[in-house]
Amino acid sequence: MPTEMCDQVHGSPEAKNCTIVHDILDEKRPVRHEPKRAVRSRLIHLLIASYVLLSTGAIPVAAQAVSTPNFWDQRQRLSKPVLAPRERIRFLTSTDYPPFNFLDARGRLGGFNVDLARAICEELDIVDRCQIEARPFAELVPLLEKGDAEAVIAGIGISPESRRRLAFTESYLRYPARFVTRKDAPLTEPLEPALSGRKIGTVDGSAHAAMLGAFFPNVQRVGFADRSTALTALRNGAVDAVFGDGIDLSFWLESEAANGCCAFSGGPYLSDRFLGEGLAIAFARKDVDLARAFDYALGQIVAKGTFSELLLRYFPVSAY
Repeated sequence: MPTEMCDQVHGSPEAKNCTIVHDILDEKRPVRHEPKRAVRSRLIHLLIASYVLLSTGAIPVAAQAVSTPNFWDQRQRLSKPVLAPRERIRFLTSTDYPPFNFLDARGRLGGFNVDLARAICEELDIVDRCQIEARPFAELVPLLEKGDAEAVIAGIGISPESRRRLAFTESYLRYPARFVTRKDAPLTEPLEPALSGRKIGTVDGSAHAAMLGAFFPNVQRVGFADRSTALTALRNGAVDAVFGDGIDLSFWLESEAANGCCAFSGGPYLSDRFLGEGLAIAFARKDVDLARAFDYALGQIVAKGTFSELLLRYFPVSAY
């Protein structure tokens, strides 16, 4: 059962400062059962989605002729690692990054990353040694470097500086950029000529604004102070599309604010240069062997379909 080391109310500012420790198998979350046709349709979109060895340019994922939905080379044949004896494997995460890691209405730690950590422990046969603990995000790397945890699964940014300090798994999820348009005025493929001269909204100063300018120079860029203002302009017809984070936009499309107005057009688009290398699990620099063991587990999770199940569970509208 979880151990809560502070009083807190779900959704309150104080929740970010709570320490919550779970055994990795506490209260397994059931997979939401849906009609097979709906699941199959979304799974096809996921299979088109995010693949390994993408270049650093903004390339539509659908253009990649790869048969498996993963972010590393499935042609690798890694043998199952033998982990050095460890009393426990302690994961750290935060509670302020839904749907990846968060507290639910009952104060339980959950999310895509939490279930992925559980799946890794199951794949490596170390469930009885795994724990996951929620701490404020700013504390995660210092605690890892002090030896108070073995892994951080919370979206630690991958950069040359962080690679000098930490070891990482291969990226297990990449952030796609997407265009959203009104359903009554979709953009047709091929997208580049269809975009020429169109008014495309982005958030001023964002990575997506820079990416749009670099890869779609013929559009008429319209800057907004925030995402909400840009999407209101889209609904009102002031712009032809909004370009932004696909995961964020996928939840907006299902929201009351969207009211069924809009849909994705074209893409998705991935770029290390503008959007980073995605999500990976971080370790102390000395624990490279543990990172490679987790890579093996992640590869098995992808190959067995568990990764796709988790994507379907937490992302009702595929961002890919």
